[in-house]
Amino acid sequence: MICGSNTTEAHPIVGLKVKEAARRGAKLIVIDPRGTDVARLAEATGGMWIRLRPGTNILLLNAMLNVIFSEGLDAKAFIEERTENVDAIREHVADYPPEKVADAIGIPAERIREAARQYAQAENALILYGLGVVEHKGGTAGVMALANLCLATGHVGRPFNGINPLRGQNNVQGACDMGTLPYNLPGYLFTDDAVSRDKVAKAWGVASLPAKGGLLEPQMYDGAVEGGVKAMYIVGYDPAHTQSNISTVQNALKHLDFLVVQDIFLTETGRCAHVVLPAASFYEKDGTFTSGERRIRRVTKAIEPKGHAKADWEIVCMLSQAMGYPMLYTHPSMIMDEIARVAPPFGGVSYDRLGSDGLVWPCPTPDHPGTPLMHTERFPRGKARFMPVSHILSEEDADREYPLVLITGRRLEHYNNGSMTRRCEKFDEIAPCELVEINPEDARRFGVKDGEFVQVESRRGRLKVIAKVTEKSRTGSVFMAFHHENALVNQLTSPGMDYKTLTPEYKVCAVRVSAL
Repeated sequence: MICGSNTTEAHPIVGLKVKEAARRGAKLIVIDPRGTDVARLAEATGGMWIRLRPGTNILLLNAMLNVIFSEGLDAKAFIEERTENVDAIREHVADYPPEKVADAIGIPAERIREAARQYAQAENALILYGLGVVEHKGGTAGVMALANLCLATGHVGRPFNGINPLRGQNNVQGACDMGTLPYNLPGYLFTDDAVSRDKVAKAWGVASLPAKGGLLEPQMYDGAVEGGVKAMYIVGYDPAHTQSNISTVQNALKHLDFLVVQDIFLTETGRCAHVVLPAASFYEKDGTFTSGERRIRRVTKAIEPKGHAKADWEIVCMLSQAMGYPMLYTHPSMIMDEIARVAPPFGGVSYDRLGSDGLVWPCPTPDHPGTPLMHTERFPRGKARFMPVSHILSEEDADREYPLVLITGRRLEHYNNGSMTRRCEKFDEIAPCELVEINPEDARRFGVKDGEFVQVESRRGRLKVIAKVTEKSRTGSVFMAFHHENALVNQLTSPGMDYKTLTPEYKVCAVRVSAL
């Protein structure tokens, strides 16, 4: 079951695996408003494409869970042995029968029932989900709703089962593992745990570490405007291009007393910086990447860095030295050794052990083989807890003034802000500019013709782009990617954010499209 993921374009290697599985007879259930390649693949191979209205993920998933419980498709022995709070979740989803929510979702009730049956009755069932789940006001709740489906059916803790987030960029997993979340230290030790703080402080040779967590990214921008945040150090990230509602980000950057940007090319954010530090690309440095399956793999330098560029770790060490705290590493393997000493899940990881295939954490000791499969016998908290979640309305929806919903995403030819891929002539020949994909019915309604320039406008800005009339877009919605710096699509996107993580709501934004 693939939920909110344009897998073949946003994660093409995973997409190849999905295609291979479909050719071998695996049934696909694809939940997506857009007619993506993987949605068409599902239909072509006997699976299902659930073309729901944007922003109704939780309604759909709760309705599927209602079917699983009401039709006795739940894994009763697994639930009894390995979960808790099942009575609360049963009572909660009893209020979501497919017939009650079908109109809001835009899918016939019987089709919702069939999707629930296929998922529940499969011998093995894997969920892949992408940013189409998390980039909503109810993103966290949407992930919990998916987890509830896994627990209710017992599709977890066994090979070929479970739930796998498809991350937005490579090494997001590794960055989180190393403590870049504002409430975590390396290895997911919590800042509010005194024992963990003392352990890390001792390893780092300091008297103490702050007990209070840091700020989430949107809170940093608010802090800059309000005057509490004076400086930012942005590494390998281009928020002035890729963050949602970017006019607010650009305004925040202007309020800073000092902005440092460290990247391999000059980006939109780099143009706002007081200092730009030239970083080496992954071809030019040693280190590790950690994939979404928690596999830590070596990256080996192929060429020396060009010009003044240096590896990120070297730049950080030089800055630290200049600020009075010596970091005396001479190779990334020394940093990995420190990680093993500090962070329990990585206690057995070293460069000597990584080899060609890497290691999958948790790998707590030097003789531990790694843990490719999680939750086989127990969950980290013992029993997994069902979490009732309710539908959360998007920050804004289509109305008379802005009658369409904009969904943003990615295209196969370009990557993220395009700072690398737009420098490749062949990629740029294939996808040289941004398009707005609009359904033929909506195109007729608003006088839009294929291949002609149109204006796309939200409450926050407007863009001039070329229209592509296509059935890929659901009636009432349009799609654009955010790769091109001459069409900063995220000028349009909503100020809505997830209630817990503050992840921006990129996937639902009210717009109007007009011919020029």
